[in-house]
Amino acid sequence: MKIKETIQPSYDKADLEEAVATLRRGGIILYPTDTVWGIGCDATNEEAVRRIYALKRREDSKSMLVLVAETHEVERLISDVPEVAYDLMELAVRPITIVYTSGASGVAPSLIGEGGSLGIRQTREAFSSALCRQLRHPIVSTSANISGEPTPLLFSGISEEIRSGVDYIVRYRQEDTTPREPSQIIQLGAGGEVKVLRP
Repeated sequence: MKIKETIQPSYDKADLEEAVATLRRGGIILYPTDTVWGIGCDATNEEAVRRIYALKRREDSKSMLVLVAETHEVERLISDVPEVAYDLMELAVRPITIVYTSGASGVAPSLIGEGGSLGIRQTREAFSSALCRQLRHPIVSTSANISGEPTPLLFSGISEEIRSGVDYIVRYRQEDTTPREPSQIIQLGAGGEVKVLRP
């Protein structure tokens, strides 16, 4: 018996290019990730990062995570990556955000938490990974909701306030109704200590 394969629709290159151009201009976008829809910007642009905090009405002390496309990019952002991090990234069966508790640099200062912490996720989803590769910078990824409100699991659940507050809305996957959920979050200490923050 032949198993029917689910083929994910390919994204439009013009859609990707417009999203990248918006990020390069310091804009913020609404885009699909390997988990739920996210609000994003160039993670090295402090002004753009602060716009996202303002849009979400979120305190600066609650740091947002960043997406990268390649494992080696983590080494540019964290001075001493614990060995266990590579195993976690390689073996994870679902999206996993790793919070490194120290040694973060190379991103906007307001993304770095107390003690030099930073949350990073390597995305394997087609559009968001292409976005990271084209921009050549890590990209902020935070859920597309006002802070404290439920996380919308589909594009249709994103409020008009969020949609009107960004500079570009990616067209890709707007009609996708595949159930999505936020990533698992693991905190890694400098010595490789593992703590599960969100299963």
